[in-house]
Amino acid sequence: MPGGAQLSVTDLRRATRQPVNLPVIGEHRRMGDVMLHIVNISSNGFMAQGVTDLGRGERVTVRLPQIGRIEAFIVWTKDDRTGFQFERIIRPEDFLKMVKSLQPNPRLRGKG
Repeated sequence: MPGGAQLSVTDLRRATRQPVNLPVIGEHRRMGDVMLHIVNISSNGFMAQGVTDLGRGERVTVRLPQIGRIEAFIVWTKDDRTGFQFERIIRPEDFLKMVKSLQPNPRLRGKG
């Protein structure tokens, strides 16, 4: 198949999601800075709560620990929850470093 594998939304949702409590500031082209509260994250995207005034297909750029700036777009909204898909998949080793850095208990972060 030309262009590589085409993953469906269902396939993308199978990526392991990690629960987090991560407030971030997203950059939106029209609204400027928007507050996002990320409650779970995977290498493909994240779910945020409390997102208002943004609809499906809109894009934000967020800065994540260990990852840096990455763009994401809204793929679904339901009640006060919003699902975002990253513009690219985060490499597994970078994703693990990020999750480790978000661990609230320093003893569980391990070394390195």
